Formats: sequence, structure tokens, C-alpha cells
Amino acid sequence: MLFMIAVGATFLIAGSIALFQAVYLGAIAFCLWSGLDALNNVFDADLDVISDPSRAEYSQKLGKIGLVIAIFFTVLASGLGIVTMIPLVVLFIMIGVFFGILYSVPPFRLRQTVYKPLVNFTVAAVPILIVAGFYNSFSVSVAILVLFMGITTSVNSLWEDLSDYASDLTNGARTVPIILGLRRGLLFTIMMGYCLIPLMILVGILFQMNLIYYVILSALTTFISLRLVQNRAIFYRSKDIEAKRLLKLGDVLAKDFVICAIIQTLNMMLSSYLKLGHLLPF
Repeated sequence: MLFMIAVGATFLIAGSIALFQAVYLGAIAFCLWSGLDALNNVFDADLDVISDPSRAEYSQKLGKIGLVIAIFFTVLASGLGIVTMIPLVVLFIMIGVFFGILYSVPPFRLRQTVYKPLVNFTVAAVPILIVAGFYNSFSVSVAILVLFMGITTSVNSLWEDLSDYASDLTNGARTVPIILGLRRGLLFTIMMGYCLIPLMILVGILFQMNLIYYVILSALTTFISLRLVQNRAIFYRSKDIEAKRLLKLGDVLAKDFVICAIIQTLNMMLSSYLKLGHLLPF
């Protein structure tokens, strides 16, 4: 997903089909994310036992190898950044590493706190900032793109918290759904998801996306809306039903949102390419 974000951002910021640069910057984002995700797996193995047993089992089997993998990809991302000889690119990579450590590593471990969405903001923001640093381009349009993608990953973290609700509650975490309660946390997360739509439209307008961008965005919005309508009874009668049904709905919506986020990211990347397609020499 971060590879696609970096590639799409390269097309938009460069204003051309810079394939080599897009793939190179996408590789930096991919390696950085892979390293930090591996780091998270290492320190979250005990928490994943309830929310994602297969992932926890895999992490535990890897043992110290998991930490080696995390270091390898992080160093690789840093090395690819250093090769560009652009200080801002290296700086933004280091910022990503810094927030990745805050997210996963004790005693910080902000993934168990209300600050998790703020930290997750950097997940998508950093790859775009790396591209912006590479081209030394920091316009209002770029700032809005950073804001949009950062907020998207922040909202995605709220959906993750819903699917991890039982595990977080057992382990004494203080995430947003835990603090608000399951029902209010679910409603708050849905509301935040809908708040992304105006930002998505604004990004499309600022970067002059084609009609396909808006068609896919409309289809994704309709899909999520229909899913909510199908399950509206759970919200209306939430006080009279078992918490298990709310947990199940939260888990379903979390998976739906992840799928929609991936499709929308792909939509942005392909729309960026199609927008500039007329610049191709063939």
C-alpha cells in the first residue's frame, strides 16, 4: 500500500511519468514499512495472541530472526535514501523510523494508547514527504495530499483498534474505542471514515483527477453505506443486544475499510498515471 502511495505521489508531485524515480521512492517506502511492521510484530506477539493468533504464532516462531528482518529492511530503506544524497529524504526516513519505534517499542508502545492514530498519521505522510523532499516541492497541494493520506491511516488505525478491542481490553490498553466504549467507539470511527470523503474530493480537484477517480470513490462510498444500512438494527438496538454482535460488526467493517483503503490508494495511483498518460512518447 505504501509503495502505491509513493508511486502515485511521485506522478502527482513530479507532474510526469517518472517511472524510475517512482519505483525507487516506492521501494524506499516499502522497505521502511516492512522494517517497522516487522518491528511491530516482534513486540506485539503477546498482544496478537487474542486478536490474530496465526500472526502471533508466526512471530513467536521467528524469534530473534524477526528483529534481524526489521533491522535489515530499516537499514536498507536508510541506505536507499542516502544514495539520493538529498538530506530531506534521509531526514524524513529517520522521522519514520523514530515514530515506528514510538509505536511499537516499550516503554513507549503508543499503539496501546489514545495517541495511536496520531502516530499512524506518519505511516502514509512520511512516504509523501520523502517524495516531496526528493523533488523539493512543498506546495499547498502537497500539504493537502499529506494531510489526506495521513488522516486516512489514522482512521485506519481506529478500525484496527475495533478489531483488536477484545485483545486491547484484556491487556489494559487505552485506545480510543476502549475509552469511548464499544458502541460509541464504533460510531466515532464510522463518522471519521465519512469525514475523509470531502478530503478525497478536494485532492481530486487540486490534482485534476479524471472521471474514473470519482466513479471509484463513489462506488466505495456506496459500498460502505450499504453495509451500514444492512446492519442498522445493531446500532438502533445496541443496548439490547450482545456485545459480541457489535464486536463482529466492528471486525467486518474494519476489514471492509482496509479493502476500501487499498482500492482507493490504487485508484489514486492509477488516476495519477492516466492523468499524465498524454505525456508518454507513444
